[in-house]
Amino acid sequence: MLETILLVVSVLLIAIVLLQSNKATDDSGIITGGNQELFQNMKERGAELFITRMTFVLGVLFFVISLILFLM
Repeated sequence: MLETILLVVSVLLIAIVLLQSNKATDDSGIITGGNQELFQNMKERGAELFITRMTFVLGVLFFVISLILFLM
């Protein structure tokens, strides 16, 4: 039962990570020094905020279920 839940959480986690906006390209200016908006306070809103929170929740669920399966 827990193995099935872990599999579902894993697939959902992969899908939700792939849906996230590509923040790595925005932060590439750190190395080149060309990003003027680096230190501006930008808040996530709407769908982006939901995806970020869902990623956190699924990550915690994945960790907890994996730990439970390991200890069993």
